[in-house]
Amino acid sequence: MRKKRIYLNAFDMNCVAHQSPGLWVHPEDQSHRYNDIEYWVELAQILEKGRFDGLFIADVIGIYDVYGGDKTTAVREATQVPVNDPILLVSAMAHATEHLGFGITCSTTFEHPYTFARRMSTLDHLTKGRIAWNIVTSYLESGTKNIDIGDKFQHAERYNIADEYLEVCYKLWEGSWEDDAVVKDKEKGIFTDPIKVHEINHHGKYFDVPGIHLCEPSPQRTPVLYQAGGSSIGRKFAAKHAECTFISAPGKEATSAYVKDLRTQAAIQGRNPQSLKVFALFTPIVGRTEEEAWTKYEELSSYISYEGALSLLSGWSGVDFSEYDPDQQIEYIETNAVKSMLENLTKSSPNKKWTVRELANFAGIGGMGPVAVGTPEQIADTLEEWIDETDIDGFNLAYAITPGTFKDFADLVIPELQRRGVVKMEYEEGTLREKLFEKGKPRLSVNHIDAKYRNIGYHFQDK
Repeated sequence: MRKKRIYLNAFDMNCVAHQSPGLWVHPEDQSHRYNDIEYWVELAQILEKGRFDGLFIADVIGIYDVYGGDKTTAVREATQVPVNDPILLVSAMAHATEHLGFGITCSTTFEHPYTFARRMSTLDHLTKGRIAWNIVTSYLESGTKNIDIGDKFQHAERYNIADEYLEVCYKLWEGSWEDDAVVKDKEKGIFTDPIKVHEINHHGKYFDVPGIHLCEPSPQRTPVLYQAGGSSIGRKFAAKHAECTFISAPGKEATSAYVKDLRTQAAIQGRNPQSLKVFALFTPIVGRTEEEAWTKYEELSSYISYEGALSLLSGWSGVDFSEYDPDQQIEYIETNAVKSMLENLTKSSPNKKWTVRELANFAGIGGMGPVAVGTPEQIADTLEEWIDETDIDGFNLAYAITPGTFKDFADLVIPELQRRGVVKMEYEEGTLREKLFEKGKPRLSVNHIDAKYRNIGYHFQDK
């Protein structure tokens, strides 16, 4: 029986100590260099040498001010603040690599689709089609204090906005410019045939975008679409729009339930359930021997920041964990933030009564995903078990220290995965979508919802 291919992204953020609060003080950690473009170029080259499929860059608009009711802990601990724009990193990394993909997190809640669509098309051109968009609706209410969006931050409303946001983007990317609109005829002095460029005339509940897309068609037109919502409404949105999804769950049970529901929802949308690729959060701690790996893990764990971890958890869940005693047990609480986080934790360990301290230690390395400690063979075994038992397609690998965690994985685990035939030996040519799905098809599948906006720009005026 042929083994299922494993897809791999590195998971990072344009900040310090992305998912491992406190570990930025480790002597080998380089995340404090996040302001240096040289750091990002070096990382991209490590990942491409390791045959990673992509670099998945997270982002947040706002700060983690739930813990203690203010910014103090987040700012002191560098809990995803300071944080820079992820999109500006890509040009330099793409220039230094040939195949690595780049997943950019951008929110539909805080940015207008017209200008956003231009930025993504520009990147798709400059990278020759290696761009993905991680669609998020944002969960930090602190962001709304600085960008006035009225009463639009309720969970369901954010996804209604996102749905129309995608419609606008599809019309701009797929329907505004015909494939042969750009003729570059120097003899006649015609660069673009104006008859083949169309206003989209979008007039919706949230957006009015009457004009044309500002960019000519890029290699993929629409970037590869990721989505990272774990709630029920998030999964329905992903089943409708996403090509890839990202889940952060601590155990196989919660992961399997997510994948099963997602694929069911995709079938309801008329899509092939297996056409969606699911990436799970995972943090590898690898050593050449088991003893070396566990020694490394214990040493890394000694740098975990208790308050830094809780400031992240408070922001993700909406629960102010500063009000809890470290040894107090916690239960699932409904919030307007990431509703699934605490629920998944309790489901993955139904007989375990979690204390605040245990939760902080669990999340202190790699966030809310599993941590695997062992030799390259043991790490590879674990990855294959997750693929086989949960029906996921790959992993977003978080780091304990950077680029050390990624370099260890590339140097030690990738060769073992290649030996087993589950990770590619070499990259194939083509766009990111072709590398992830099917050679010769750089654009979204004809079964995707965006296809109805394809090559019909001339009909927009008639609606």
